[in-house]
Amino acid sequence: MNVMLFHSTYGLRPAVHAAADRLRAAGHEVWTPDLFDGRTFEDVEEGMEFKERLGKEELLRRAVLAAAPYSERHLVYAGFSLGASVAQTLALGDDKARGLLLLHGTSDLAPNASVDDLPVQLHIAEPDPFETEDWLGSWYLQMRRAGADVEIHRYAGAGHLYTDPDLPDYDREAAEATWRVALGFLASPQEDQPAR
Repeated sequence: MNVMLFHSTYGLRPAVHAAADRLRAAGHEVWTPDLFDGRTFEDVEEGMEFKERLGKEELLRRAVLAAAPYSERHLVYAGFSLGASVAQTLALGDDKARGLLLLHGTSDLAPNASVDDLPVQLHIAEPDPFETEDWLGSWYLQMRRAGADVEIHRYAGAGHLYTDPDLPDYDREAAEATWRVALGFLASPQEDQPAR
């Protein structure tokens, strides 16, 4: 698979590169765009302040510019937290997208969003302060109405960004389980299906 992997509000940290290397070791081609121009953050509030100064439109503009040269390769869009939100927006707007892998986050859907059986896999802490039960239920229904084929995997007791070993949220058992399932998702039959 060709995977476009977006970083979280913390920026393009070592954990993102390590995740990309894990996917490459499994035979996938992976790109990790830096939407923050080299800035990384140790504190989530600082990262969120930077994202707010940057603005949602500029963030998405940068993401689109990063992904556009590879769209013809039928990308799987993926991301961590904020990056998952970005990945979802791009995947739903790319009729060549082959899949969507969401780690720790989701995003609003446009009312007219429509896809044709797009495979979607979400991995999320349970509970997650950024992804409430009510929101996840609504998100799931919206994604299904849009035509996505959605799986949700929950990890009880894990912190929000539990796949990053350098953050307090890290949960080794949940992280390893996530990668096992995610690698299975990326190796699944959608690879051999014609593009949408």
